[in-house]
Parts: sequence; structure tokens; C-alpha cells
Amino acid sequence: MLGGMKLLFKWLLSATALLAVAHLYGGVQVQSFSSALIAAFVIGLCNTLLRPVLVLLTLPVTILTLGLFLFVINALMFWLASSLLNGFQVQGFGAALLGSLIYSVLGLMIDSALGRLFPNK
Repeated sequence: MLGGMKLLFKWLLSATALLAVAHLYGGVQVQSFSSALIAAFVIGLCNTLLRPVLVLLTLPVTILTLGLFLFVINALMFWLASSLLNGFQVQGFGAALLGSLIYSVLGLMIDSALGRLFPNK
């Protein structure tokens, strides 16, 4: 029961974080909260299904760049989600990179807060 509540809160807060990214940075645009909910879901789905495969395929490049290539993979997931949706737009790869960085920082804060609210026992 608590796991489902935590997931629901994470989804709602991730959508809010996406709206915050759009507010803070003009290269990312979100039309509405419902668009942000769908975009947060699609970004989460891309990160769950595609990101591990991309990380594995690009492991040599990631090692050579001391992990910095992971930022490129995050930006690709962000950009991919925007290309699949109408209410969520990213103005190019540079905007996807900066937008995904802001979104990741907000996501870390969300995970930290939810970890305190829903401690694992």
C-alpha cells in the first residue's frame, strides 16, 4: 500500500518538477499540468526501459568520458519524450541537456523527500 502511495506522490511531484523546469528555463515548454503528468510518465518509462540498454551499449564511451556521457543519455531520454508528446516541447538538444539537468536535480530532491516520508523497513 505504501509503495503505491510513494509511486503516486513521485509521479505527481515529477510532473510538478517538469512544470518548474519549464518555468525556470525557456527552452522547455509544458502546456498544462495534465501534459506534465503524461510527460513525467513517458520520461519515467523511457528511463526504465531504454536508458539501461543505452548505458550498456555506450559503456566504453561512458568510461572514456568518466561518466559524463550519462548526461547525454539523460538528455536523449528527455528529448525523446518531447518528440513523442504534443504538450511537452524541448527546443533542441542543448535545451534537452539543460532541462534534463534541472529535472534530475529536482528529481533527487523529490527522492530524498519521499525517502523521509516513506522510509523502507
